[in-house]
Amino acid sequence: MNSSNSELPRWEALAHTTIANTRIFAVRSTRFRHPVRGTERDFIVIDPPDWVNVVALTRDRRIVLVQQFRYGIDEFSLEIPGGVIEAGEEPIIAGVRELQEETGYTGAPGRILGSVHPNPAMQSNRCHFVYVEDAELTQPLAWDADEEMRVVVLPADEVFALARSGGITHSLTLNALLLFEPVWRELSRVGG
Repeated sequence: MNSSNSELPRWEALAHTTIANTRIFAVRSTRFRHPVRGTERDFIVIDPPDWVNVVALTRDRRIVLVQQFRYGIDEFSLEIPGGVIEAGEEPIIAGVRELQEETGYTGAPGRILGSVHPNPAMQSNRCHFVYVEDAELTQPLAWDADEEMRVVVLPADEVFALARSGGITHSLTLNALLLFEPVWRELSRVGG
């Protein structure tokens, strides 16, 4: 399905006003006008940087995960490693960096599985998914000041089962696993 639809009217952005700048994103109000009705409305948009998440598969077919406390849900979350892409940084480089910093794992050169808009209703950024194969523990951890996590390495089939049963609820991790699943099916078919 094509993301552009000539039958739908495209709202026109008129003006932007910054409401807040935080450490991790900016919040702006954007005034839009409907091209047919002429109505104008202010919509809130969050401008975070692009993110990257990494599916890292070890030689023995385990996926590298992290479990960490997440302030937004006031709970622990099991997810794949990831983080912010620095200004000017390529997604694959950022993914390999985040994997190493958060887990100590490195591997074969990464490749892009795909990317998504995390929440296009209110966010302007993209999240890129990187696949790293032959991952192995080779480096010390290099967490940011507020990061604490437990590295969990589970068989890929178990990770997919956790995703399907509600044991993994992080939406971007679920997106990454969806994009990784065809790769996993091919690896399973070829490798037995």
